[in-house]
Amino acid sequence: GQPHQGCLECCIKCLGGIPYPSLIATILLYAGVALFCGCGHEALSGTVTILQNYFEVVRGPVDSLDVFTMIDIIKYVIYGIASAFFVYGILLMVEGFFTSGAIKDLYGDFKITTCGRCVSAWFIMLTYIFMLAWLGVTAFTSLPVFIYFNIWTICQNATILEGVTLCLDPRQYGIVPIGEGKTVCTGSDKFYKMCESNELDMTFHLFVCSLAGAGAAVIAMIHYLMVLSANWAYVKDACRMQKYEDTKSKEEQELHDIHSTRSKERLNAYT
Repeated sequence: GQPHQGCLECCIKCLGGIPYPSLIATILLYAGVALFCGCGHEALSGTVTILQNYFEVVRGPVDSLDVFTMIDIIKYVIYGIASAFFVYGILLMVEGFFTSGAIKDLYGDFKITTCGRCVSAWFIMLTYIFMLAWLGVTAFTSLPVFIYFNIWTICQNATILEGVTLCLDPRQYGIVPIGEGKTVCTGSDKFYKMCESNELDMTFHLFVCSLAGAGAAVIAMIHYLMVLSANWAYVKDACRMQKYEDTKSKEEQELHDIHSTRSKERLNAYT
């Protein structure tokens, strides 16, 4: 029964050492980034298909900056975001482990260094910048959601609009140059094919998921900021406590030394 007891104690100690707030924020960050990157990437591929098949937009020369080149650039940015935030999540998790360890071992041998406090401050600043960046990404992702929602609504109500002709013009969104008329109007074959296609429905819902992912990443960043700020306050208090303990032990040592010196002097006087 003794080894079992020891194992149980060890498990409890290990579970107690996990910084749960950091863990929750990391899981939320990974889920948000995965949703944003995965769904965003596929939605962009769907957009290319829709533009080529139904709006007959043609790829320009290699060196020109057209809508397809822009989509390719955004895809590469998505790869970068995925890898960067995978690493950042691990770093924040490690920081959480160290800080909670430092707070728990305050009365042990663990010394909180100035370097540790600097790292904490850096993380707070970086996380704040990333939170603002993710807010920007969320706003940017809402644009395609809005565009697709408009197209999707026109498709859903196509039967009601019997006598009315509505046209979808990619020029309104700056997708194609002003000189090119690539309109698709209600009543045309292309319009019905596009509305019935799997791509439109799928791309719209993928963009919605991507927007939800970006929102989750913002919430994760706010969560991290709360955790980091709390940890920073704890570490600051811990440092003060450490200084107080050090001063106290020094004074006690000095008093002890004075006392022992006097005792020796008295003893010498007697002899």
